[in-house]
This record gives sequence, C-alpha cells and structure tokens, in this order.
Amino acid sequence: MDKTNLAKYDAKKLMNKMGPKGAVIGKAGDAPAADRREQRERDRALGLVPFAVKLNGDLVKQLQAQSKEQGVDLNELVAQLLQKGLAG
Repeated sequence: MDKTNLAKYDAKKLMNKMGPKGAVIGKAGDAPAADRREQRERDRALGLVPFAVKLNGDLVKQLQAQSKEQGVDLNELVAQLLQKGLAG
C-alpha cells in the first residue's frame, strides 16, 4: 500500500469513528437543519423573502437598540422603517 492509499484508509477509518455518514458536526446548541427548513417554510407561507444588506455598524446598533426599546423583532422594525421611508 503506498502513502496516498494509506492516508485515504486512515481518513476513512477516522470518519467511521466520528459517526454515521451525513452527520453534521457543529457547535453545542445549534438548531438541527430540519428546524431551519421548517422556519423557511413558515416564512414563505407568510410571504417573507430573505433580503440581505450591508449596513454601517453604528446604524445596526441603533436599530438593535430601538428594537429592544420598542419590544419588537428586528425584522419587524426594519420593515416598519422601510415602509415609512418609502411612503414619504
């Protein structure tokens, strides 16, 4: 057995020790993939669309503070502010 085959064999042995195929290794407390999939389905049913933007860090802190102050979700706050801005 040459070096590359030996390395492949060792890697397969290690992977088998780690658990079943397809196992996802993550941090403790990570939500399973099924929960995220279900959440995406619920969001789609509500007509929500993921929309990523890059914002200045100070602006994000202001949004987070205002969200906490008003007791609303950050997504709801941003949607409200965008609607007000687009209406005016």
